[in-house]
Amino acid sequence: MTTTGHAGGDPFAVGSDEGWAWGLSAFAGVMLAAIASMQILEGISALAKDDVYADTGNYTFAANLTTWGWIHLLLGIVGVIIGIGIVARQGWGQIGGIVIAVLGAVSNFLFLPYYPGWALTLLAFNLLLIWALTSQFRNRPARHR
Repeated sequence: MTTTGHAGGDPFAVGSDEGWAWGLSAFAGVMLAAIASMQILEGISALAKDDVYADTGNYTFAANLTTWGWIHLLLGIVGVIIGIGIVARQGWGQIGGIVIAVLGAVSNFLFLPYYPGWALTLLAFNLLLIWALTSQFRNRPARHR
């Protein structure tokens, strides 16, 4: 029997679509906070010491490392706030999480020449986060969208 989480129903019961969706949402919120924390560290290291990352020479999307540091730091701070909002079941959290994960994926793609291993790791986690947040829309009834 599938419950809907309304009065008297157990949203975490086996087979409950809402319990599964909440579990995936909680995972996404925690992942977003973790990824954002890594971006904060990435931003701080770029701001603190410009020689931490490789010099790319002629890169199409080249920017001063201080600029990249501020970009990653701000995305990270906003990401932590949105991750907490997702875990707290705030309505703005899921859409905000998708937006910040897309921005994080794009920023890490553009950051590839500076530190490829780290940028690819964060890019992959951002894509996993986008999947986790968007997969909840698939089986939701129209009234909940």
